[in-house]
Amino acid sequence: MGKLKYRNKLADMPSYDVVEREWDIKVNANESGMNLPPLLEERVLSRLSRVAYNRYPNEELELLMEGISRNFGLGVENVLIGNGSSEIIEKLFYCFGGRGRKIVFPQPSFSMYHIYAKAAEAEAVPVDLSQEDYSLDIKKFVSVVNDSNAALCVICNPNNPTGNVCSLEDIEYIASHTSCAFLVDEAYIEFHGRSAVGLLKKYPNLMIARTFSKAYGLAACRCGYMLASSAITAMVAKSFMPYHMNTLTLVTADTVFQMRDEFVPRIQMAIAERRRMESLYSELTGFKVFPSNTNFVFLRYSEAPELNDYLVERGIGIRSFGKAPLLENCLRISMGNREENDIVYKAVKTFVLR
Repeated sequence: MGKLKYRNKLADMPSYDVVEREWDIKVNANESGMNLPPLLEERVLSRLSRVAYNRYPNEELELLMEGISRNFGLGVENVLIGNGSSEIIEKLFYCFGGRGRKIVFPQPSFSMYHIYAKAAEAEAVPVDLSQEDYSLDIKKFVSVVNDSNAALCVICNPNNPTGNVCSLEDIEYIASHTSCAFLVDEAYIEFHGRSAVGLLKKYPNLMIARTFSKAYGLAACRCGYMLASSAITAMVAKSFMPYHMNTLTLVTADTVFQMRDEFVPRIQMAIAERRRMESLYSELTGFKVFPSNTNFVFLRYSEAPELNDYLVERGIGIRSFGKAPLLENCLRISMGNREENDIVYKAVKTFVLR
């Protein structure tokens, strides 16, 4: 058999590890700690029982787009649906990327930005966050975007994995002082509450990506959406395959969106638990807890790798960042239910006091 001719540089592509083990407590992926509310699950199953499995997904896609556009006071032409916000971001990197193109984003942030840039054959231009508090120097960010003649700039707000936010004033400063495409990744916005959606009509270069995976607990379904000008959505839509969304996902996401008020108590509970756990962890010797506006706690501890190994041995999965740039000795702990959070904390405290 001859040597297979893979695409150039494919072997050099980094991988995003999604292999999981069976955890007793899994708080490593920022997922919701709870499945669908019973009433909502009943509605979803009822709608799925009437699905025409032999037909391509047309009506279901339109229903979801109409519901989302109506909620934000936009037109259907301003909405694009994808398999999680991750697929939308990947398509944006593809559409604005290419050889000789530059894409600017903060570092540390969502690790897939680097991978998407490489896949799009674009040059990633990371802007380091402050090591002290992980804040973004907005003027420096704008300067890098303009000086590099970037095709696309991105911020994750609230930021993953650091949990902090840029103010709406900062976001508007970026939008008003740059001319390239500007994406605000709002995967965790429901836990923060201050969205940049209101800036869309004022800044035609602005795009917003959202997901159903976090606050609405649909990580298994893979559904997200982008809000942007009709000119942008029309161009980006060209990069998607026909019928790229499946009907089962669309029906579930549409039902969840219609009944999203059912999730308000859960979102509030996740926020309350995050605040409680931030307070507890901050009392432990050697822990630096960074303020978070998400569904996870982000902290630094000098023995983070050893602590992570200790938790793994006890069937507890958290996120340890190893030697990732600017994230050495950092840990991210998603919020489970109260009992799970207490068990994780007790294990961490036992390690610290050993």
